[in-house]
Amino acid sequence: MTSQMITTDNPVLRVPPASPAAAAAYFGASLAFHADVSDVAAVLEGDADPGFVVLDSRSTASWEQGHVPGAVHLPTALIAEQARDLLDPAVPVVTYCWGPGCNGATRAALALAELGYQVKEMLGGFEYWVREGFAFETWEGSERRPSDPLTAPADAEDCGC
Repeated sequence: MTSQMITTDNPVLRVPPASPAAAAAYFGASLAFHADVSDVAAVLEGDADPGFVVLDSRSTASWEQGHVPGAVHLPTALIAEQARDLLDPAVPVVTYCWGPGCNGATRAALALAELGYQVKEMLGGFEYWVREGFAFETWEGSERRPSDPLTAPADAEDCGC
């Protein structure tokens, strides 16, 4: 059965899958634009220079509620005016906002790209940073919550993906 012969009563396959070449191009491009929370955390926990800076694009109240340790705070609305003072244009930037239901990190990444920065968006944002059990900072100090077993393995270093 070819992809053109798929029946329309199957909602998953109503629109046929892309060709393998198109899928490889799409998913390869996706990885060029996105970073995984676990990958960002693993690199930041290392001793070496990560080779990128993490940018929190949320409001000051949100930043104080909790943020990734070492992140730069620069709300999206201030990027055009302040990015050059806070970020080295030669260093890639990984943006994040609240979580997957928010496109603030996408808007921040767009604003930075328009200024000439290399940029990726951290999928899952601050929500998944916390849900996966990584340490975060608040206005009161450092915190860490147990990982949510729906987002991270309970008894393993990583998910193996």
